[in-house]
Amino acid sequence: MKIKDLLRQYQTELKEIYPANEIEAVFYRLTEYFWQIQRVDIVMQPDSIAPDTRLHKALKELVQNKPWQYITGETEFYGLPFQVNQNVLIPRPETEDLVDWVLQDLKTGQSILDIGTGSGAIAISLAKNSQAKVSALDISEEALQVAKRNAKKNNTPIDFYQADILEATSLPDSFDIIVSNPPYVRLLEKELMHENVLGYEPHIALFVPDEQALIFYEKIIELALQNQAKYLYFEINEFLKSELTALLQSKGLEHYTFKKDLRDKWRMLSIGLKA
Repeated sequence: MKIKDLLRQYQTELKEIYPANEIEAVFYRLTEYFWQIQRVDIVMQPDSIAPDTRLHKALKELVQNKPWQYITGETEFYGLPFQVNQNVLIPRPETEDLVDWVLQDLKTGQSILDIGTGSGAIAISLAKNSQAKVSALDISEEALQVAKRNAKKNNTPIDFYQADILEATSLPDSFDIIVSNPPYVRLLEKELMHENVLGYEPHIALFVPDEQALIFYEKIIELALQNQAKYLYFEINEFLKSELTALLQSKGLEHYTFKKDLRDKWRMLSIGLKA
């Protein structure tokens, strides 16, 4: 089959799942990943023959809503390469804004803990772009194995810890800054999510009970205060800004800032814990 005909097949079979421009973007990512053939080469030689059937197999998986990142086993975040599998969430572009915020505020000599590190995207991006001593923690040993491979891949020294933060009575060390993108999607919001998320990404990293939507924020704030950390940075549920504000006020925390992400949604929170 000619590559241009295969592209038409992708467009036909995926039109109910992805926008047209996204179908093309995924197709060319896969041609580059599997065949090392870039878009410009296909445009210049539209009658090129597909070297093998790997893109046919990938199409079958895409039709089943499997994210292309899990098909290739890799993605990019903050300009860095990351391995991913179904033990970790796929890093989102919006989370790059959180990394930006931490880096802008970061002072020389400060230490950072990333709670719920998953693939290690936040921790590794912070370590790669600063001189900070960075540590990372996750409940999942499988996720930590992915994060450790990514740290090695990006040549970043990270101290990793395995723990259930909700059961923790203390943090593994003292830290100036704690950053976290914890589970924050309420079960009632499942219907708003795409099947490629619900069917493949780890639910343990996504969902919280409807009646305990802020459980991770409350616990991490408690541990941070006990740890005498100076700052907290969170990714948050866009629908829970007022609830988070009430939580902060109930704990006597006055120095906090909410920020919108690149899609104009309330998605980030910074808390100053010490003067």
